[in-house]
Amino acid sequence: MDEFDWRTGRTCVHKCFYHLVFSPKYRRKVFKENMLERLREVMRETCEQMGGALLEFGCESDHLHLMVVIPPSKSVSNFVGKLKGKSSYVLRSEFWEEVKDKLWGDHFWSPSYCAVTCGDAPLEVVKRYVENQEKPPSEASVKRSISTTGNKNPKRRGRLTRSYP
Repeated sequence: MDEFDWRTGRTCVHKCFYHLVFSPKYRRKVFKENMLERLREVMRETCEQMGGALLEFGCESDHLHLMVVIPPSKSVSNFVGKLKGKSSYVLRSEFWEEVKDKLWGDHFWSPSYCAVTCGDAPLEVVKRYVENQEKPPSEASVKRSISTTGNKNPKRRGRLTRSYP
């Protein structure tokens, strides 16, 4: 089965792809290679247990990106809660010596997260983005972005000018 095919539930057919971003509490640089291998496995298993699928997994030392399929019968917040809860338990159980000085209180993950539907960009573009997390943008792409948007400061965004009745 192709990973981007339509999926079926008991009462629906769907394609619900999400790009999720999680960071450890206080965005601490905690992830190491051995932790990431285990974290990928836990995230995949948890997604499958909830009727979803982990399509891509990318990580930097202080945050991780997932591309997942979430069935419409599950809320995104519930799905994220299960992913964070299970992974936190496993990381604290199996890597306590490596994470104990990075935690304040008993929490591994920041309570916030980012969830973006993958409908506006082709899925292959999102997939490549998640796969290539540790690669900085090329000089050419930065120049192309500046020339296209005319914006030298990427944090400055244009304002919505449309008025609503």
